[in-house]
Amino acid sequence: MKPNPKTKSMVQDMVKEGNKEALKKCFSSRMEFGTAGLRAAMGPGISCMNDLTIIQTTQGFCCYLEQSIGNLKERGVVIGYDARAHPPSGGSSKRFASLAAAVFISRGVPVHLFSDITPTPFVPFTVSHLGLCAGIMVTASHNPKQDNGYKVYWENGAQIVTPHDKGISKAIMENLEPWPESWNTEEALKSTLLKDPYQDINTEYFKAIQKHCHHREINKKSEVKIVHTSVHGVGHTFVQSAFKAFDLRPPYAVEEQKDPDPEFPTVKYPNPEEGEGVLTLSFALAEKEGASVVLANDPDADRLAIAEKQESGQWRVFSGNELGALLGWWIFRCWREQNSDAAAVKNLYMLSSTVSSKILRAIALKEGFHFEETLTGFKWMGNRARDLLDQDKTVLFAFEEAIGYMCSPSVLDKDGVSAAAIAGEMISFLATKKISLSQQLTTIYEEYGYHISKNSYFICHDQAVIRSLFERLRNYGGTKDSYPTECGRFAIDAVRDLTTGYDSNQPDKKAVLPTSSSSQMITFTFSNGGVATMRTSGTEPKIKYYTELCAPPGNSDVSHLKKELDDLVDAIIENFFEPDKNKLQPKPQ
Repeated sequence: MKPNPKTKSMVQDMVKEGNKEALKKCFSSRMEFGTAGLRAAMGPGISCMNDLTIIQTTQGFCCYLEQSIGNLKERGVVIGYDARAHPPSGGSSKRFASLAAAVFISRGVPVHLFSDITPTPFVPFTVSHLGLCAGIMVTASHNPKQDNGYKVYWENGAQIVTPHDKGISKAIMENLEPWPESWNTEEALKSTLLKDPYQDINTEYFKAIQKHCHHREINKKSEVKIVHTSVHGVGHTFVQSAFKAFDLRPPYAVEEQKDPDPEFPTVKYPNPEEGEGVLTLSFALAEKEGASVVLANDPDADRLAIAEKQESGQWRVFSGNELGALLGWWIFRCWREQNSDAAAVKNLYMLSSTVSSKILRAIALKEGFHFEETLTGFKWMGNRARDLLDQDKTVLFAFEEAIGYMCSPSVLDKDGVSAAAIAGEMISFLATKKISLSQQLTTIYEEYGYHISKNSYFICHDQAVIRSLFERLRNYGGTKDSYPTECGRFAIDAVRDLTTGYDSNQPDKKAVLPTSSSSQMITFTFSNGGVATMRTSGTEPKIKYYTELCAPPGNSDVSHLKKELDDLVDAIIENFFEPDKNKLQPKPQ
């Protein structure tokens, strides 16, 4: 493979047109390698995803692995990719994956390179299943079509955490000059060091998730109709296979969206978390076929959204927190059916991120298993799950509010494929009792306490504004660490700042969870039982907020709880975000 002429041509055009702003955007600052790897637009320059920056990144990662893991050349790495492509720059996930493979092969490292597109969960599964040193997934998940990304997994099968990101970043900067063989994908693809794991992993993955099928006879007889969309991503084939592995009736596929298409032509944002706008075609197909449930994966199939038609005829799109409650309840119920030993529950764990609903904590308190919260992101939950598994604990389930679920310890990351099959079985089981998902969710809240949440975000491209917004909250009273004591009519009992490491609830005022000065994250606990977290996104220009009001079992006045939470959110937006003053754009409707 020769250096890409298209990116060169794009730069020449910018120079010819005197487009200084575009040149500055492409060349002013290098993409920063973090725990989420890389994510940026495809295009020329050090700010973008292109052949050169992929080679530089992979050279750094390869060197870091050589320094960190002694038997890299015996064990090797796995590389997967989604269907993204950017014709103007010539960049594509497949091309980037081939370049990454060439880098490793040039150093004598065996590479398991998938011969076709795969869901992201296949990469961590392969790392664990084959005992590899690392994994790379080339994907930008649900980002806009011009973006791509480079996601990294460590030998434990989980995403990397600090200090690996710092070590890899340093190694990248020490290896910016392309090695002679790094461009030579033709030779690399003929190398005896290259293997294709596609067929083997396709078989072994579905074998592994079959262990989580508990009601095969019900599944075989089920007449429940389900619609599935992969939103122009990679998920269609794999979700069909997952349903088959569970003996479930195949879901109806949304024809216009089932095949991979890097243009994402039918949606404004290829993100099922955005709700009804992404699901319009799914609802139309469901109405036509008489289906009552819609499942939607994001383009790399690591996340899952679910919607259900209500008695009113309206569609309800469940939040990630609501689906976490349903899947957590279901997975524990299936475990309990098969385990009569009362003491075994003490060995069980469920996890969720700190910005997600605490419904699992409420279930754990009543049922006797352990619940733990981690920092935001599956990198933390995956690594914690690995630690617990190494201590012979059973990790049943982990979730985050951003529609991510880990339903099987064979993948230490979110997995929308296994989650789709497990949700399909839960829906089929409930149908035999004539219970809808909405009705079951109400039953869960009645038993364990209502957990009402409201999450959203503002868009802000100005880092100075974001810093100023959070610094104002840290100096609210005019001095350092003088955080707000109230927000409108709501009194604040405690503040935790995971950017600075401050926690007013701890005797020494130091936060227990890990802190990071490179991201913004403040949590307020209110005297009415409400909790609100404000944080920046690691991959998008967003300031997010997550709020939840938890009521004890027996308090079923849902309308009052919702009104109280709505008022709290309004107060937070008005007093802490100040959207007009800070020129923040609200979430698109």
